[in-house]
Amino acid sequence: MPPRSTRPTDKFDDDDYPAYTMGRAAEMLGTTPAFLRALGENRLITPLRSDGGHRRYSRYQLRIASRARELVDQGTKIEDACRIVVLEDQLEEAQRINEELRADRTPAPPAA
Repeated sequence: MPPRSTRPTDKFDDDDYPAYTMGRAAEMLGTTPAFLRALGENRLITPLRSDGGHRRYSRYQLRIASRARELVDQGTKIEDACRIVVLEDQLEEAQRINEELRADRTPAPPAA
């Protein structure tokens, strides 16, 4: 996923900027590089690659990985955890759209 902003000063604040190596990402999550690879194999997150071909993760991707890890730690199979996270995100998006549509249908108060 490409960064939302290309201004160099935004990289530090950009949740999509691929700032973390696989080793550092695994350390931050308290997991292994194999776990992160499994998330990629299950298409939950797709890390960007450095010029040398190394995986690089964004803060946004680490938050998603953390959600999956919580489920796995509770005994959920990794494949199921990935699917649950995807479905939760889809539900959240559908609810957000639904609220927007309802707000658009709210009648305006009568003019005085």
